[in-house]
Amino acid sequence: MNRKVMLTACAALVLSACDNQQQELSQWMAQVRATTKASVTPIPEPKKYEPYGYRLKDSVDPFNPEKVTVAQAKIQARNASSLMPDPNRRREPLESFPLDALSMVGTLMQNKQVYGLVKADKTLNRVTLGHYLGQNYGKIIGITETEITLKEIVQDAAGEWVERISKLQLQETKK
Repeated sequence: MNRKVMLTACAALVLSACDNQQQELSQWMAQVRATTKASVTPIPEPKKYEPYGYRLKDSVDPFNPEKVTVAQAKIQARNASSLMPDPNRRREPLESFPLDALSMVGTLMQNKQVYGLVKADKTLNRVTLGHYLGQNYGKIIGITETEITLKEIVQDAAGEWVERISKLQLQETKK
């Protein structure tokens, strides 16, 4: 019981001390408010909105759905160009390999005809001008002792067919 009385007295003493500090704080705040003057800059007037009217009646409306149709027709016309690979052409066996999986290992001359020797997997293949290599419709346009030159047909970022020259160089093996 004595403990309870002691705890109650301590709590009352602490609360009275807090009340005293609260009064000092309130007085200081009142003094600062009285001596300080707020200076707020006024907000500038908003600019008057003037709507833009589309006055070019003779030009193409950018929101016209026919514009998209015309653009698609142009893309289809470009894709139907002479660069587009022939989808009906019979694919050759070496067209199933990417160029980095093929390696030139030599050349062969037979009846005044130059052949390139290309290794795919573990198979040795004989190729000549006009044959196709790689997955990008690469047609052989030149064979020398050190390389096979291809003209590939690939699609660029815009979807157009473009030509690019690639080379398959002779791979010398270590003995």
